[in-house]
Amino acid sequence: MTPFVSEFIGTAVLLTLGDGVVANVVLAKTKGFSGGLTAITFGWSIAVFAGVLIAAKDSGAHLNPAVTLALAALHKLPWDQVPVYLAAQLLGAMAGALLVWLSYKQHFDETPDATTQLAVFCTAPSIRNATHNFITETIGTFIFMLAVLYIIPPSDSLGSLDALPVALIVLGIGLSLGGPTGYAINPARDLGPRIMHAILPIKNKRDSDWAYSWIPVIAPIIGALLAAYVYWLLH
Repeated sequence: MTPFVSEFIGTAVLLTLGDGVVANVVLAKTKGFSGGLTAITFGWSIAVFAGVLIAAKDSGAHLNPAVTLALAALHKLPWDQVPVYLAAQLLGAMAGALLVWLSYKQHFDETPDATTQLAVFCTAPSIRNATHNFITETIGTFIFMLAVLYIIPPSDSLGSLDALPVALIVLGIGLSLGGPTGYAINPARDLGPRIMHAILPIKNKRDSDWAYSWIPVIAPIIGALLAAYVYWLLH
């Protein structure tokens, strides 16, 4: 596969399973209803495992614009490849969100609360404060990116054997830091599905909370670049 196709498929799988576990936990009349944050964090970690496993060979399995930009800043990816990766990740995230909507269409219809519907697609803070929400997302992505940089082998890209440790890092971040903001730690993961929420014909739909949307996009990029800088200083 080309890097574009690899990143597209890997990110689509990531979002199908990741947003899928959220849908299973929060939407009405599902088998997993009220499964809680622990079920969501484990589901997202498996989603990361599957996405990395699929995309590792052909693109290095970034699946995350923050990762792509941090690796480019460290000269581990040519800058002319960055737009290809970013486009594939955003489109893959949108495709994954579409598949979740198709799978859970009846349950969206049975869920009267529009904010709960939105939660399937994108993150939102438990306590809304832009400064603190931004800091939380930055810290989470900083830890994620720094750990990933120590996992990446000399080839400068993730391999299939790296899927499990990366998934475990995401699991740890979700369990430890997921409470305040829902741990986006990935601009495409949040923005792509948010766009789909705005587009799709969802019964009783609310607005897509664009006032908050910049935080899970900008903060992960800042966190990843800070991690790259710290890694560069240490090495």
